[in-house]
Amino acid sequence: MKKDAVLQTERLAIRLWAADDRARAFDLYRRWEVARWLGATPRAMEDEQEADALIERFRGRSADPRFGCWAVERLDTGVIAGTLLLVPIPDGAGEVEVGWHFHPDSWGHGFATEAAGAMVARGFEQGLSEIHALVRPGNDPSMAVCRRLGMEPLGRTDRWYGSELEAFLLRRPS
Repeated sequence: MKKDAVLQTERLAIRLWAADDRARAFDLYRRWEVARWLGATPRAMEDEQEADALIERFRGRSADPRFGCWAVERLDTGVIAGTLLLVPIPDGAGEVEVGWHFHPDSWGHGFATEAAGAMVARGFEQGLSEIHALVRPGNDPSMAVCRRLGMEPLGRTDRWYGSELEAFLLRRPS
């Protein structure tokens, strides 16, 4: 396993974002085709200083080793393909969410499914009984990842994040 990885798959290392990942973080989150699916009021980054703040925020959300927002690095190239998260849902009753944000140059390779599948398995091994995914309506590629992970579609809800989202649920296998 790569020394700084919290988890590794056949093709990917899931690790903390680092300060020297700034350019790639900016390149990922400056893109409207990525940013449009994120947050209640989506907006693309406008400068690299925003990437610095994002990396610090992601590192802060990774203080509890069970949860975090990590960089997903390709083992064959060392390039960061995207971000993977496993975090408690704000205002959730102890619910946990898995999510992913991938660079367009990493779409269509199965990286999101591979990384999220490994993180979900890790979450279940660490005692979680269920994991949600919350997807903006219209984000068909992310909904396809949810289906590939075996997640149950729960329909649209505005229960979390102050936005209408497509909710998915996966329960720990018995």
